[in-house]
Amino acid sequence: MTAKQLANKIKRKFKGIISDIHEFRGELTLEVSDSSQISEVCRYAKEELGFDYLVDLCTIDNDDDTPRWTAVYHIYGYGHLQHLRLKTSVSEEDSEFPTVTTVWRTANWHEREAYDMMGIRFTGHPDLRRILMWEGYPYYPLRKDFPLEGKPSEMPDVAFTDPIPLEGGPFVTLAGGEDAAAREPRVRKTE
Repeated sequence: MTAKQLANKIKRKFKGIISDIHEFRGELTLEVSDSSQISEVCRYAKEELGFDYLVDLCTIDNDDDTPRWTAVYHIYGYGHLQHLRLKTSVSEEDSEFPTVTTVWRTANWHEREAYDMMGIRFTGHPDLRRILMWEGYPYYPLRKDFPLEGKPSEMPDVAFTDPIPLEGGPFVTLAGGEDAAAREPRVRKTE
């Protein structure tokens, strides 16, 4: 069965909450309009259609757009060798998705990372705590409103205490340039 046929089965089963199938560069995406149903859609995809592997779960900060948060589930079936992408969104006020750890246990770390880096919560998650940043860190570094230079830390033994200067720094890519090597930050010489 092709990925398009499998996507059509999901669309028929959840006809009220699934968008049209979007195809881009051979990859298929289904958008789930009701984020509270994402775990049911994922369970159906796994148990009935053989999508037995959650490749990745990533989140998007749409910043000033509504809805602000989008969760993207990249799934794969080893039996039929097909990929599919499921997307769902919530507003900034909600900022919670149901966990899919009951469907794929590997979602545990993916959801913890999304919480740690973006501040998005997953209701029903068995152990939603930071995975990369230290406990008590008050910010979410992958949000678009987080400054590129970072924020000062009150914990000098754990992280930098001053923001890192970006303007003209050695790790800032220059726009333009004659080729990719000239734009590469590692080849710039600091004075």
